[in-house]
Amino acid sequence: MRIDLDALFRAGTATPSGWRRMPAIASEAMVATSHPLATRAGLRALEQGGNAVDAALAAAAVLTVAEPTDNGPGGDAFALVWHEGRLYGLNGSGRSPALVDELRVDEAGPRSVTVPGAVRAWADLAERFGRLGLDAALAPAADVAARGLACTARIADKWARAGHAPWPAPRLGARYRLPELGVTLRRVAEDGPDAFYGGAIASAIASACWLSEDDLAAHRSEWVEPLRYDYRGVEVCELPPNGQGAAALLALALYDGLEPGLHAQIEAMKLALADVYAYVADEPLPEFLLEARHLAERRALVQSDVALDPGVSVPPSGGTTYLCAVDGDGTAVSLIQSVFGPFGSGVVAPGTGVVLQNRAAGFVAAAGHPNRIGAAKRPFHTIIPGMLVERGEMLGPFGVMGGRMQPQGHFQLALRLIEGADDPQAALDAPRWRVDVGRRLALEPGLWHEEDRLRSLGHDVARADVQHSFGVGQAILRLGDALIGGSDGRGDGYAAGF
Repeated sequence: MRIDLDALFRAGTATPSGWRRMPAIASEAMVATSHPLATRAGLRALEQGGNAVDAALAAAAVLTVAEPTDNGPGGDAFALVWHEGRLYGLNGSGRSPALVDELRVDEAGPRSVTVPGAVRAWADLAERFGRLGLDAALAPAADVAARGLACTARIADKWARAGHAPWPAPRLGARYRLPELGVTLRRVAEDGPDAFYGGAIASAIASACWLSEDDLAAHRSEWVEPLRYDYRGVEVCELPPNGQGAAALLALALYDGLEPGLHAQIEAMKLALADVYAYVADEPLPEFLLEARHLAERRALVQSDVALDPGVSVPPSGGTTYLCAVDGDGTAVSLIQSVFGPFGSGVVAPGTGVVLQNRAAGFVAAAGHPNRIGAAKRPFHTIIPGMLVERGEMLGPFGVMGGRMQPQGHFQLALRLIEGADDPQAALDAPRWRVDVGRRLALEPGLWHEEDRLRSLGHDVARADVQHSFGVGQAILRLGDALIGGSDGRGDGYAAGF
C-alpha cells in the first residue's frame, strides 16, 4: 500500500466529513503538544508525581528528537509560568559572541550561530518550579533518540524541504535514530547544564562556529516581568523584548479601536509588526508604543477601503515547537523552543548530535537600528509563549509557532478565544491569514472565499499551497472545575489529560 505524502497537505482534504474535531476535556491535569510521544512523556511525568513544569520539560526534551527540524538543545527556549497566583517569565535566549570581527549578518552557517539557551532554561525551570529534576525530564528523550521513532508526515515533509539538513530526510513512517543527541541528553541528565556549557560539549560547539567556550560558559537565562494587555476583560500576556510578543499585544490594542472585521484585523497586524520590527531589540520595549496617543496615530492610517503598505522588511522565517501543560494545583506552563530556520544554521557540533541555531540571522546590519548586530547581544527573537489571565486568575496557556507567523497566530487565536468564545480546538483549527511584505497576504483554504473582497481593497492575496507557514499551536483553558484543551490539526500531536 502506498500513501501519497503530498495529498496530506493538499487543500480541500481537511475534515471531509464536515464535522469538527472535539477538544480534550480533563478534570485534574492536561498536556498539549505537537507530537504524540511528547504528549505521552508529559502525561507520564504527571503520573509519576511531577507538576506542570516537569511535564512540560519532559515533553520539550522529547520534541528535540521528534521534531529535529525545528528545535533542539542547540536552540533557545522561552517560558511563561503561572505558579501560586503569580505569572513568571523566562527568557532563555543566547547572545552573539563577545568578540565580533565584522558587523555582518549571515542567515546560515557558522557566523549565524548564537549561544544556545534551551538547556540552561530547562535547568532553571526545573530548579525553581519542578519536583522531579532535570534528569527525570531528559531521560525519556534520551531513550527515544537511542532507539529511534517513526517519522511523521509533517516532519518528513519539512525535513525534505530543509535547505541545511545535516542528515538525509527519512520517508513518511521510516524509523530514524539520533544516537549522538541521545548521548548528549543523557550526559546533561547525569551531570547537569554545566556539562553542556563547559567541557567536551562546549568545546565541540566552539569548534564548529564563531562562538568561544567563554561565550558558552558565560550564558545565563533571565527572569523577566511579562507584558500584559487587557482585551475585553482578559489579560493577554507575552514576554518582553528581545522577543516579538509585543506585536500580538499591539495588534490587539490597535484593533480594539477599529471597525471590527477581517480587513481591520489585517491592517492592525501590519502596523503592529512594523512597529516591532522598527523598535524591538535587546532592550526594554519603548513605552510609547502602547500609549493612547501612538495607538490613535497608527489607527488613523487605517482606511476601510484601501490596504496599507507599511513599507518594512520582515525577518527570516523559521521553525519552532510550542507546548503547554496545566496541573491539578493550578500551575501552568507555556513553553516554546526553536533553532530558528529548518535545522537552524545547518551546523552540527561534532560528536554531539546538537544542531546549532541560526539566531544571529535575526539581527540587522543597518547602522543605527536598535537591533543591529553587535558583540554579546541578543537578537530580535521570534519565539513567544502566551498566557491568558482573567480577573487575576489563570485562564490558560496558549501559543502558535512559526517565525513571523507567531504574533499573527497569537492575535487570531486570542480573538477567537476571547471574542468568539471558541473552545481551544476550534480556535486552533480555524483558518488563518498571514501578513507578509508590503500588501502581500496569504490565505489558508478556509478563507479563500474572502479572496476577491480583500483583493478589491488592494491586498496582494495569495492562496497558500503549503500549511507549514501558518504555524502549529496548542492551548489549554481552565473553565470552572475542568480543563479544556486543543492541539492544532496542522500538527501531529494531541491534547490529553486525566
